[in-house]
Amino acid sequence: MTPTAPPAAGVRTPWGDLPRPVRDAVAQVLGAKVTEAVTQHGGFSPGVAARVTTANGHRAFVKAVSADTNPHSPALHRREARNAAALPPGTPAPRLLGSYDDGTWVALVFEDVEGRQPHVPWRGHELRLVLDAVGELSRTLTPSPVDAPPVAEAMADSFRGWQHMTDEGDTGEGLDPWTAGHLRELAELAAPWGDFAAGDTLAHSDLRADNLLLTEDRRVVFVDWPHAMRAAPWFDLLVMLPCVRAQGGPDPEELFTAHPLGRDADPAGVTATLAGLAGFFVQHSRQPPPPGLPTLRPFQRAQGDAALEWLRKRLGPTPA
Repeated sequence: MTPTAPPAAGVRTPWGDLPRPVRDAVAQVLGAKVTEAVTQHGGFSPGVAARVTTANGHRAFVKAVSADTNPHSPALHRREARNAAALPPGTPAPRLLGSYDDGTWVALVFEDVEGRQPHVPWRGHELRLVLDAVGELSRTLTPSPVDAPPVAEAMADSFRGWQHMTDEGDTGEGLDPWTAGHLRELAELAAPWGDFAAGDTLAHSDLRADNLLLTEDRRVVFVDWPHAMRAAPWFDLLVMLPCVRAQGGPDPEELFTAHPLGRDADPAGVTATLAGLAGFFVQHSRQPPPPGLPTLRPFQRAQGDAALEWLRKRLGPTPA
């Protein structure tokens, strides 16, 4: 399949544009001044995202943002710092070395992982490696080792996308005719999703190619944990697959039902949660772009289209 999603891209701030107190704080965490910084591309976090090297040869990954770049991003960085610090040893995620927060700027310093993002369009052997790792991650993080919010609470408003559209009088202009004609039915289908998706697995909840690193020894490392929440074991797999499809991957229904996590899931619960996820992507894609994230809305629309394609396949010839 040809990818339909644009590149995941936030507006990056060069390392040298960071205020001196932030750079000094990073140096204090690492024990020496940063002498080299290479901006990393890919991913939706605005602000600084750089691999750095210090005067004593120490390497790390630094992300930093201020409310001036995006008013919501500092809160996400703070949440990520709490989540990353609470992940148990052995979790396939970068170790948090330290953080800085002056009320305006928030910076996180992670160990550097020698790895790269998966190829997009997806390649079969890399996707198989990632799908196996998602299953192992679910087993490792059950029961949840982090006091994260339950999914029904964390996503209560977001997964009401279809209901929001009907409440606001959105007629679905610009959507395909089937979707535009079934907004109320889709809202009803999605309504009970929270009961089905509940669980005590710590879900990353934002798995995409740009939040994964593949190492030379065939490990998969999961990065960017601000959205972690407690959910059903299959939640991460379901959330990930529309993005895989939008980035050139195989049919998500075939991937989900062939995966051990998907095989054990309640089919009705999967369909309801998928309807909620599709509504989240579609409704958000119709909002103005947030500051510093120019490709986010088209990216969400591509995921929404993929989720709807998957949902209609699960529903069969009977309309929602």
